[in-house]
Amino acid sequence: MHLTRRTLLASGLSAVLAPPLAWAGGWAAVEAEARGQTVYFNAWAGSEAINAYIAWAGGELQSRRGVTLVHVKIADTAEAVRRVRDEVAAGKKDGSADLVWINGENFHAMKADGLLFGPFAEALPNFKFVDVEDKPTTRMDFAEPVEGLESPWGMAQLTFFGDGRMFSAYPPQSVGQILQFASENAGRVTYPAPPDFHGTTFIKQVLIETIADTAVLARPVAREAFVAAAKPAWAYLDLLHPHLWRGGKQFPQSQAQMTQMFADGELLMAFTFNPNEPANLVAAGQLPATTVAWQHKNGTIGNTHFVAIPINARAKAAAQVAANFLLSPQAQARKADLKIWGDPTVLALSKLSPEDRKLFAATGVPGSVAYPAPALPEPHASWVPLIEAAWLERYGA
Repeated sequence: MHLTRRTLLASGLSAVLAPPLAWAGGWAAVEAEARGQTVYFNAWAGSEAINAYIAWAGGELQSRRGVTLVHVKIADTAEAVRRVRDEVAAGKKDGSADLVWINGENFHAMKADGLLFGPFAEALPNFKFVDVEDKPTTRMDFAEPVEGLESPWGMAQLTFFGDGRMFSAYPPQSVGQILQFASENAGRVTYPAPPDFHGTTFIKQVLIETIADTAVLARPVAREAFVAAAKPAWAYLDLLHPHLWRGGKQFPQSQAQMTQMFADGELLMAFTFNPNEPANLVAAGQLPATTVAWQHKNGTIGNTHFVAIPINARAKAAAQVAANFLLSPQAQARKADLKIWGDPTVLALSKLSPEDRKLFAATGVPGSVAYPAPALPEPHASWVPLIEAAWLERYGA
């Protein structure tokens, strides 16, 4: 059964499942109700560092607020979305998920189907520290307005890295300069094959830098309009591919494989969606100390990842307390620490007290981005399947 907010209203489920959006007594009442509750946090579990961080956050929530945080380890957020949808369709008021790590198409789906509690995010006490001015993606999720239905947790942005000794001048600052660099270093540059997320992101970056009107990227697109808009991107890739690793006839299957090829000296540059990853790998001894990281001068694709509360969550008060703690300067600084996770903060350091600013490590460590560039919004989610299908049809063979 495919649910929409209109369906929920018609069936009466929305009124049953959605509690008041404000607690009498304000935030103190939310914290009081949260004490003793258990939050089932559905979050991707593919990284031991991230799992350890979530475990730490759970310990802090227990000792500070009397809230138990259980990490429900999932391989794909779509699992949680399907489960919540099935539970709501069955009229189950006490769902199995209280908090979900989410963004992109999964958020779009839950918002469209009326599966999210809220708005709650901007009422969290720590939201006042969020950098909504220079990081507009904290309020916009893949071209979809957040509208308080999810709370920002961390940042991501397309970031390139390479061995600084291999660049005679500053590294490539645009896809045009990548083409020039690849032509001068045949076989030493590549990107992962879509639908790998990083490969698709590289194609989106090419699209942004070659399309005639970037404004259309923020809107849903039909196939016919996509074909016309993407012509310059395919023309660029047709020029680039002959200079790539194995002549552009084969591609790495993942970002991890591309990074290992760089570490082995097979490639001269690679890229990531975590600006702190190169510095993290240098610190771990997996990349040389001469590694440099950069973003294109005019910006690279960026987005925010969030936490959201399903409409049928059992522990809505405790879920809000957990989301608020994840926005705290202490939790954000620990998450950004290269030794812990290295996930960039959503906070504006200028909004913090001098003491809280000191929690965040200084920049300038080997492999860190010396000059951060603007984060360009993701294209509307409707562009992604068209990009991937067209790439596979054109280059997949």
